[in-house]
Amino acid sequence: MSNTSPGSAITVRVEAPSNAGVTSGLVAAVGRAGGALTALDVVESHADRIVVDITCDATDAEHAETIAAALAEVDAVSVRKVSDRTFLMHLGGKLEVASKVPLRHRDDLSRAYTPGVARICRAIAENPEDVRRLTIKRNTVAVVTDGSAVLGLGDIGPAAALPVMEGKAALFKQFAGVDAWPVCLDARDPDKIVEIVRSLATVYGGINLEDIAAPRCFEIERRLRAELDIPVFHDDQHGTAIVVLAALTNALRVVGKKKADVRVVVSGVGAAGYAIIRLLRAQGVHDIVACDRRGVVHPGRDGLEPTRRWIAEHTNPLGLDGTLAGALVGADVFIGVSAPNLLTGDDIAAMADDAIVFALANPDPEVDPFAAREHAAVVATGRSDFPNQINNVLAFPGFFRGMLDAGAREITEAVLIAAADAIADSVEPGELGAGYIVPSVFDGTVAPAVARAVREAATASGAR
Repeated sequence: MSNTSPGSAITVRVEAPSNAGVTSGLVAAVGRAGGALTALDVVESHADRIVVDITCDATDAEHAETIAAALAEVDAVSVRKVSDRTFLMHLGGKLEVASKVPLRHRDDLSRAYTPGVARICRAIAENPEDVRRLTIKRNTVAVVTDGSAVLGLGDIGPAAALPVMEGKAALFKQFAGVDAWPVCLDARDPDKIVEIVRSLATVYGGINLEDIAAPRCFEIERRLRAELDIPVFHDDQHGTAIVVLAALTNALRVVGKKKADVRVVVSGVGAAGYAIIRLLRAQGVHDIVACDRRGVVHPGRDGLEPTRRWIAEHTNPLGLDGTLAGALVGADVFIGVSAPNLLTGDDIAAMADDAIVFALANPDPEVDPFAAREHAAVVATGRSDFPNQINNVLAFPGFFRGMLDAGAREITEAVLIAAADAIADSVEPGELGAGYIVPSVFDGTVAPAVARAVREAATASGAR
């Protein structure tokens, strides 16, 4: 796919002659190189020359170099500097610690720190439950990763995963007022990860597991949930499943179909696919066919590890076998959480009338969205530059806000479904359409609605 993106934006500072046609020549050069111009600013002006900052979106780093080269080729123009705007944003990191209390004089210091703080320590020692009331624990989440399955980048390690975890923490704060902090572990052994997280959990009111490869992530989550008295949420599983269920709920409303009547094909049976299948089943979707690299997952396959074994035993009621493309014939819904470019428009054409396609592999989806739209009634991706972005940020900030406010520990299916319903219902009936099945990630009403629904569901289900 060749779409430009703000994620590959650059600013090119050039020096050019001071004449009437120079800026139009610069704009034309960006256009010829396939860039998307977003700003052109004259930063210096002299009698014989000007200095101009040209800001534009590119498709990737190589394309950015092509744009800069095209500008350098404009007659009498010299390129002074090329700045990558994404790298500039990340210089020094994206997070900081800020004090909530003033420290202006000796009295403030005596209460915030010694000697006054000793009274707070003794109170917590006498009544450990007061740690939630008197410390940051009540509003703080650890974003924990080992860097083994980061976005679409794979196993890049904990240090390279840190920018993603910083971004996650920033989203927690921006959308739900939750203080989150990256915890990037240089460890792969589940025993070690569980022990580290268990030991540091004293500080936190919740644990958000992130970008840990399957099947290790399943064991880590299961064991931490058993050992800790705070919610443990694997966002790659449950956050994705929540938003997919919300989007599917509204997509089915658009095409006039019911969950109990549709056949759903899921491509990808890792953390996200497994959680999606479980949550769809809990919501009454009975006919689900799961596929991996080898095709349809079914009980007769050799070498099924526990997760795939469960999927084989709880899906595919018609006993299908064969390829992903074959499984799609006559299907109502495709949900891809797997790999890019697995399908063509012809594969989508073989689906049922009014088909729904969620091609969520990032950055390149399982099928070209433009090709899919020629045959499907509703198309969604994980990208921000297409309509219907299935993005976990719709779920996890409000979800943790609700769990923290409820003082809840256990994450039940009822809580997950409540979050999905809240997201789906954030789209008003008059707004709902093929190009708008989930709210914008910047819709300020979503996180509070999810938090309220989660808080109520956690309280009603006894998840505290």
